Amino acid sequence: MKRRKFIWGIKIGENAGAIWRELNAKGEQNISALKRSTGLDDKNLYLGWLAKENKIRFNQRQRQILIGLIG
Repeated sequence: MKRRKFIWGIKIGENAGAIWRELNAKGEQNISALKRSTGLDDKNLYLGWLAKENKIRFNQRQRQILIGLIG
């Protein structure tokens, strides 16, 4: 289970990095343009942001990844 959480952490970090690099290179963009330029979908944009801000947590229960609020 720890390995699965670690992999999610890496992916979230990669997604956040892709968003940052795109905004740094091209400046402010609307969400549609950002999704196109990074190749990320809504889920990856928003879950990544919330996770980096420590607002949500991921738990694995059998084969499911559960998402919950922190706090």
